[in-house]
Amino acid sequence: PVLLFEEENMMTEKKPLSLYVHIPFCIKKCLYCDFLSFPLKSQTHNAENYVNQLCREIEYKNSQYSGEEYRIISVFLGGGTPSSIDACYIEKILCKLRNVFSFDKDAEITIEVNPGTVDEDKLTTYYKAGINRLSFGLQSACDEELKTLGRIHNYDTFEKNFALARRVGFTNINVDLMSAIPNQTVASWEWNLNQVIGLNPEHISAYSLIVEEGTPFYDMELKLPSEEDERAMYAMTGDKLLTAGYEQYEISNYGKPGFECKHNIVYWKRGDYLGFGLSAASLVGNLRISNVTSMEDYLLGRYEDTETKELLSLQEEMGEAMFLGLRMTEGVSEEAFVKRYGITITDQYPGVIEKYVRQGLLERRNGHIFLTKEGMNLANTVMCEFV
Repeated sequence: PVLLFEEENMMTEKKPLSLYVHIPFCIKKCLYCDFLSFPLKSQTHNAENYVNQLCREIEYKNSQYSGEEYRIISVFLGGGTPSSIDACYIEKILCKLRNVFSFDKDAEITIEVNPGTVDEDKLTTYYKAGINRLSFGLQSACDEELKTLGRIHNYDTFEKNFALARRVGFTNINVDLMSAIPNQTVASWEWNLNQVIGLNPEHISAYSLIVEEGTPFYDMELKLPSEEDERAMYAMTGDKLLTAGYEQYEISNYGKPGFECKHNIVYWKRGDYLGFGLSAASLVGNLRISNVTSMEDYLLGRYEDTETKELLSLQEEMGEAMFLGLRMTEGVSEEAFVKRYGITITDQYPGVIEKYVRQGLLERRNGHIFLTKEGMNLANTVMCEFV
């Protein structure tokens, strides 16, 4: 018992760190997707090589950025579609991470799952490997809307996969929903919300479509909802989910009490994190690292020579703290800001806070500065003041 107590003390003395692992493979690229990913069929021979190189990069980054000083509080396997590759590869990655880093007992370990890419065996392997949170990329409960987005699944497939996940033992599940997609109405969005609420997941991410340059959607004539309808969808989301027991803790994220996504909160609060894999980003103190984007270079182990490093200025750090912190409904702690940066928010941004408080877009209360409901609708306008 004494030894265990000493080990726990040693762990709490270590700094918290989060890990992101990018799996760039998917079954098929969706029409709106601008993430760095490749159809698995054209990359099958690379999947094993990629995972092997990931394991080497994990060793490399641990030695480069003093992994021994940290304790892991969260891991997020994203993509692409991590569930598109064999489960044994996911198992191998997690085994390597546990061998290299010290994990908190209650570390949150999430994998993004696309409906139609998992079965009971695969989900069981995830569960036994220590994954304790699933993030289902549903996007819509309407089959016609799923076809419009270019998704590979229908709603029935998602429901069956969701039920399988519960049967296997997962008690922390997120469901992604996308609003303001082509031909969607306020009424069909409400129906989407009702369908997902009925399944009672622990967390729902509800965000609106952004048509990005370079995607097939960008070159298509799309019938998108009006700005007025998009705002109505957003307002409805908050109201319906609150009634159903979900608290909004970030612009696009809603969780039951105690089920907020620990990993994403690290990003919004500018905690330390390491990213592994193609194009993955890391932030250690004021050092930002961006990984190579070429699969060929990555598979050859050239990430050591081709990663981009940027030392952020104090001004840039403070700007990010405000820009990201205001995404959260609790906002930015004025006391924490002074403690970390040695200057008050008011002195650093004279007149800015007061201007948006007068306009009803920001509120200042209990030592925090946060967006109002109206401010959430105009978040980019407000947050751009700090970049």
